[in-house]
Amino acid sequence: MKCEIIAVGTELLLGQIVDTNSSWMGEHLALAGIDSHYQTKVGDNWDRIEAAVNLALDRSDAVIMCGGLGPTQDDITREVIAKVMGVELVMDEVIAARIEEMFRMRGREMPANNLRQAMVPAGAVAISQQPGTAPGLVVPFAREGESEKVLYAVPGVPYEMKEMFLGTIIPDLQQRSGETAVIDSRVLRTWGQSESGLAEMLASRMKELDDVGNPTLAFLASGVEGIKVRVTAKASDGELVEAMLDEEELQLRKILGDLVFAVDESTMESTVLNLLEASGLTLGVVETITG
Repeated sequence: MKCEIIAVGTELLLGQIVDTNSSWMGEHLALAGIDSHYQTKVGDNWDRIEAAVNLALDRSDAVIMCGGLGPTQDDITREVIAKVMGVELVMDEVIAARIEEMFRMRGREMPANNLRQAMVPAGAVAISQQPGTAPGLVVPFAREGESEKVLYAVPGVPYEMKEMFLGTIIPDLQQRSGETAVIDSRVLRTWGQSESGLAEMLASRMKELDDVGNPTLAFLASGVEGIKVRVTAKASDGELVEAMLDEEELQLRKILGDLVFAVDESTMESTVLNLLEASGLTLGVVETITG
């Protein structure tokens, strides 16, 4: 199953808010073994959101929209989804009652525009909006002559999004895909060779992996931390993924040799310290003439 994420909000494009939601969702899709091929950011503009949704549905099996579910006039995710589906927005009385109850419990008067959040596209299933007032949406979608796809919508507030994502979206995606898989990565940290130099050294190995398709390799330039080589594998369970990563790390170390100084989160500093300890050596540092 191919999944796509659309983050909605002009503030994301203006750099006023960093889109950590998409990276978090991408990480947890991978942990669940679900392929995430695209991530898109789009402002609060009807035509551009609609275009982004249609493009996503053209190329992906599942689309997750994040943001634009609030009570204000620029929160138009619900309306755009309804238009793409070709249905009307309808009032969900259960959601409306829940929103009203939330305001009563907080001892506050409910602004009338909060009931906009109880309007859902006909045929959609609402995701419970605890602890916020904006419900999420599960929207099955089928174009003529195509297999059914699904569109999800979650609030942009991170803690609300995460609860809906882990509690509803991931289980629903796994059920729809009929697959149980795990995607994981391992990073080999290298020093002493440029990115282009590493690419030349690993060209033959990358060609072999490209022919198979799993695992995959990627280079990550990291400034003073050197060049990272990321290995990503997908398998039916965690043990198989670890075995694939172990085997590929072995193959890469045969090619790269001492250029690899650490794996994953280990740093150059910790590597040097470990080598000193293993050799029974100590390191002394003297500060002098610093005023």
